[in-house]
Amino acid sequence: MRLFAQCNLAYHVDAAVEAVAKLHVLAGPDQVVVDETLTLSPGAQLVTATAPDGVRLLRGEIAGDVDLAYTAVVDVAPRVAIPADARQHRWDELPPDTLDYLLPSRFCPSDKFGRFVAREFDAALPGGARVAAILDWLHAEVDYLHGISDAGTTAEQTFVDRAGVCRDFTHLGITLCRAANIPARAVGAYAWRLVPEDFHAVMEVYLAGQWWLADPTRLAPGDGLIRIATGRDAADIAFLTTGGAVRQIAMTVSVARLD
Repeated sequence: MRLFAQCNLAYHVDAAVEAVAKLHVLAGPDQVVVDETLTLSPGAQLVTATAPDGVRLLRGEIAGDVDLAYTAVVDVAPRVAIPADARQHRWDELPPDTLDYLLPSRFCPSDKFGRFVAREFDAALPGGARVAAILDWLHAEVDYLHGISDAGTTAEQTFVDRAGVCRDFTHLGITLCRAANIPARAVGAYAWRLVPEDFHAVMEVYLAGQWWLADPTRLAPGDGLIRIATGRDAADIAFLTTGGAVRQIAMTVSVARLD
């Protein structure tokens, strides 16, 4: 599937602040960047860089009136759903770079959910079936609802409130998978057919020797997801992180199918 993704961000910054932006599509075997453009206003003194995990970012300083505009044409390969029999690895079999995704993080306190996961999701199930059970539980037990959570809401709070938006579903899904000893990480994405259009937070789990993409909200088709960044939780995949106060003036995000 060929998709066209774009975002336009506008901010006002009273005093210059350091910033990191993550807008670029992440290159990978299942998503190929055919073409892309980046336009920065003079107030955005940002340069491109690539993190060790392959995430492409902009870093530098922003001041005054700032506009960031990015577009990308991306070929997304058909994505296979997680097989029910996908094998869960022992810790000593896992690649070293997956081990951090077994640990609690700021928004995903997985160490508090061990007993719940052991009681609710049968440990005798293969890894793929256990992840499916977790995703089914989220769909049945958590409502997609704006206004319940904010930027500081953790998976523990979402578990109590049983409501939230995409980042909350993702944080709780990651937390339950990690508590089940399955590596899980957050993914920032552009999403086709997402309503309303916005940046989207989804997740990946490591089973059967590879990462598998899943949308805990079930609001966007898997083939319509374009990965931007991966990390432990929302703090690692934010589209803009700054060292001081900024005021958002406008933001638009859209994805369209071209073929």
